[in-house]
Amino acid sequence: MTERPPVSDLEAALGVTLDPQRLEQALTHRSYAYENGGLPTNERLEFLGDSVLGLVVTTALYHQHPGLPEGRLAKLRASVVNSRALADVARELGPHGLGPYLLLGRGEESTGGRDKESILADTLEAIIGAIYLEYGLKTAAEVVHNLFDPVMARAAQLGAGLDWKTSLQELTAARGLGVPEYDIEQTGPDHAKTFTAWAVVAGVRHGGVQGRTKKEAEQRAAQAAFLALTEEKDQERDGAGSDVSGTDGADASARDNGSGRDNGSGRGNGSARAGAAGGGEVSAQDAASSAVSSGAASGTDGRGD
Repeated sequence: MTERPPVSDLEAALGVTLDPQRLEQALTHRSYAYENGGLPTNERLEFLGDSVLGLVVTTALYHQHPGLPEGRLAKLRASVVNSRALADVARELGPHGLGPYLLLGRGEESTGGRDKESILADTLEAIIGAIYLEYGLKTAAEVVHNLFDPVMARAAQLGAGLDWKTSLQELTAARGLGVPEYDIEQTGPDHAKTFTAWAVVAGVRHGGVQGRTKKEAEQRAAQAAFLALTEEKDQERDGAGSDVSGTDGADASARDNGSGRDNGSGRGNGSARAGAAGGGEVSAQDAASSAVSSGAASGTDGRGD
């Protein structure tokens, strides 16, 4: 076992402190328990935490999406409460991630159990169960929201398939970019392979992200490509808005400064011509510059150990 980081770092990331014995149980995988005289495992806490997590996420999605039918809400929940999503949250938990805190048996330790999707997901649920037992539903819900609100926000961006590969394919089809392809590299021994994936869209590679399975790596690469393409489109739209705003502002200023043409006098016409040749040009430039400045400133649930 590698040296464990301070438990206080984990508790700070959760926003609560836990009874040391209960926290140790939440971190105890059955492989460690069996090798150390049958200690209590985290499986009962995981069972409880799974229900707490499901209730909090379901309630949030119900209120956030009042127009969605039951079937769509169920798919949306499944995209948030699944092993891959939970493991991703666990890996980002605090400065060290959840992996270094796990209590694992020698077999799991030697086969990369600290980064195994199912173990990380189950342990995170066990911690949520421990928080619920110690503090009740209100505090447990606050912790769940802190950890999973970003996951729910990302899930709301997904297409009908509610997974990144399907959503990327829908996006590329809508933009005429063809069907995404995936480049996969694998490293490591057979019992602990690491897969690195890139999503290739219109000849451009996105991702270079890793997963413990080919499917996991491809999903992450699809996510990277989807978010990159969406961000590019948003930037193009913002830039186009700034250009239109600048042009409209310049045209309006030129029209305003040349309005003397309508007053019926030769002097007025002369003023109009002077405005258009001099002050009108400066005003148009100022308006365009102001508009550009404003534009620039805006800115499966399949688990198995």
